Amino acid sequence: MSAVNTVGDADFRGPLDVSRAATAVLDADDVVVGWSPAAQRLLGYPAQEVIGRPVGNFLVDGTEGEGTDGDGDGDRDGTDASSTASDLPGTALPGAPQPCQVLRMRHRDGRVVRVATAMLALSPAGTGPARLLAVADAEETEQWEALQAMLRGLATQSPVGLVIYDTDLRVVWANVALFREMGTSEYAGLGPDEMVADGEILSDRYPPTLEETMRQVMATGEPVIELHYRGRPPVDPERDHVWSCSYYWLRDAAGASLGVCEETMDVTDRYLAQQRLDLLVRAGGQVGTTLNMARTAQELSAVTVPQFADEVTVDLLEAVLEGDQPARGTESAGDMIRVWGPGYDASPRDPPAGRRRIEYPSDSPQARSLSSGRSVQERPGHTEGADGQPAPRARLVVPLRAEGATLGVVTFAWDGRRDPFDAGELAVADELVARTAVSIDNARRYTRERTAALMLQHSLLPQHLPQLTAVELAHRYLPADNKAGVGGDWFDVIALSGTRVGLVVGDVVGHGLRAAATMGRLRTSVRAFARLDFAPDELLARLDDLVTQAANEGAICVDGQEMPYDEALGVTCLYAVYDPVSGLCRMARAGHPPPAVVDPATGSVTFPDLPAGPPLGLGGLPFETTELKLPEGSTLALFTDGLVQSRERDLDDQLDALCSVLTEHRQPLDELCDRTIATLLPGSVDDDVALLLLRTHMLDRHQVAVWDLTPDPQTVGFARAVATKKIGEWGLEELSFTTELVVSELVTNAMRHAAVGPIQLRLIRDQTLICEVSDTGHTSPHLRHAGSDDEGGRGLFLVAQMTQQWGTRYTSTGKTIWAEQPLVLDEGAFGF
Repeated sequence: MSAVNTVGDADFRGPLDVSRAATAVLDADDVVVGWSPAAQRLLGYPAQEVIGRPVGNFLVDGTEGEGTDGDGDGDRDGTDASSTASDLPGTALPGAPQPCQVLRMRHRDGRVVRVATAMLALSPAGTGPARLLAVADAEETEQWEALQAMLRGLATQSPVGLVIYDTDLRVVWANVALFREMGTSEYAGLGPDEMVADGEILSDRYPPTLEETMRQVMATGEPVIELHYRGRPPVDPERDHVWSCSYYWLRDAAGASLGVCEETMDVTDRYLAQQRLDLLVRAGGQVGTTLNMARTAQELSAVTVPQFADEVTVDLLEAVLEGDQPARGTESAGDMIRVWGPGYDASPRDPPAGRRRIEYPSDSPQARSLSSGRSVQERPGHTEGADGQPAPRARLVVPLRAEGATLGVVTFAWDGRRDPFDAGELAVADELVARTAVSIDNARRYTRERTAALMLQHSLLPQHLPQLTAVELAHRYLPADNKAGVGGDWFDVIALSGTRVGLVVGDVVGHGLRAAATMGRLRTSVRAFARLDFAPDELLARLDDLVTQAANEGAICVDGQEMPYDEALGVTCLYAVYDPVSGLCRMARAGHPPPAVVDPATGSVTFPDLPAGPPLGLGGLPFETTELKLPEGSTLALFTDGLVQSRERDLDDQLDALCSVLTEHRQPLDELCDRTIATLLPGSVDDDVALLLLRTHMLDRHQVAVWDLTPDPQTVGFARAVATKKIGEWGLEELSFTTELVVSELVTNAMRHAAVGPIQLRLIRDQTLICEVSDTGHTSPHLRHAGSDDEGGRGLFLVAQMTQQWGTRYTSTGKTIWAEQPLVLDEGAFGF
């Protein structure tokens, strides 16, 4: 076939072709008897000056052909040779050209021209024309010969496979490289999609078959470069190969279509290397996006199937799922938990309840990999395929190891595979599993910390809310389920003296164990301050002082400077005290959201305008107490900001949704809690959420008795009498003796130690019998043990021994000393 020139209108004939070359007809004596116009153009001599002269007259100083010494001076033997006819190629048979020879000929203008010559015999003997001398420019001829050499190299030596298809897209020629690559030469007449088995175009934006692609090339004239094609060649029918294919249109000198040329290069190794590199890059960005072990295993499967393996199974040791640190070194298979693979239960239950337990035999590849800490290859065995026939299946088991400890195993499986794993596949599997092991170990550490934080947090939160007459209670607590971990939100309900109840809700900045520990510290402090009966604003002020002192004591160094640091800095808190006797609720807040209050009559929801106050430890404005009058049956919702604030939810919308739920306030509080959570938090929780709902109650007027006493010694007897009568009316005659003693002691102390002013006695019959004596004094009595020779000092000691508990609380007008007695006395209750 003729060579294709890179120039579209190039002549495909060689320079010495008789139709192109300068020609001279010679007789038997090498005399010119014919001279062509092309010869005149090349050498400048017209025919009349050449014909009849020996051709040797036009030669200069010898030749540059095969007989020269290569120095270009025509000196073959070290001496100058005369130019004779013998320098021309010898005579050959008619029609058989001689080998090309380079000569130097004299141009008519005197310059020397390098020419390539070839001789063609016209007749074997006789007179007249004997030979035809073809002459062409030597440089042009050398370029043409190089092109011919290149074409011969493409056909016989090139590593690139070449195929020529005719206009019907049937094979008409293929080079040696293609035969060597495919292992057969039986391709004549085949179509492009018939040359390999299971052929498939891998590149995007191309027609589905090679034939359609090639027809598109002929229709548009646009070449196709580096199309990737996969198939199984005859020389290797069990393994996929990938070729890089290019196509361009072939046309003759007149522009008529001859077909399509295909260039192919087997790039299987390069393609696989690129695919594996892409796989590792994807794994780096898609595996381990969460701190969830099952999700990480699922992400590994999504990345590797089906690009790398047909199936992936991830099995972990049960201790790993629970967040424990596995022992370093080898492990026995024992029972493992499947977190991804056949039989995995994707239910949202906590591990390992929702996972499938797997027990591998001691001789299984999984057990051997787990015990040795090394990858184990399982040669293709025969398992039953989908059609019921034996199907080969290959497995590669790689241990999940992190910091020298084995976490579990990953099993890669291939269906229909018979060839062993190559080094590249083993390296990719090891790298994939190593990256997964890091993510799973991070998830394990997170699980351990989260479990510890949750355990700490739940142990610090109220386990059981007290059963109080003052309020009906319901609560919900939702820990955050994001990467930040457990936070420090908390709530509390504290029974106070006089049937009052303290209500607390707070939010610690940050997450994790430190936040949970800080929450426990603050909750304990709040309970201690509440037991001292501090007013809400005073309680927050003392808590603020505590946080500030702790922050100053726990300073850290930042850029060479001491900076106060404590997890409690910036904590928000709301504290309220509800009194069921008066129906008053006094509350103060430190940067915390105000509560929602539902009117029992109308169902309207309001958010009281409470002075915000600064978060704890930040200083600034003082805290202020606000007093609300709550009708019987009022509903209050105390919550942390996680209920109504997040990046995805609008605050106003969330508050409106809360109001819409609370308008159904007559429903049971537990149902209201569930509806609130379901409405406001339908998805994942980004921050801890604490919700405390309460419905207020007031004590019946028959449960409270109040007497105003004058500071007169005879008042003590009167107080004993009226108190004994009242408890008799309440049916508590068995408490008469103790009540008389308590009333006598407390009233006597009030008259003796208080300043001038009224004294008030109040009895409350609730879950206990409460005796309270209020006066205008601000000095609290102290319990002490009187000596044997002391005349006094035994009254409060007796009160403490004969009652359940006692204490003092301060009011705006003085103080109140109170004591509680159980309604049913146990034997030995007095302790003496």
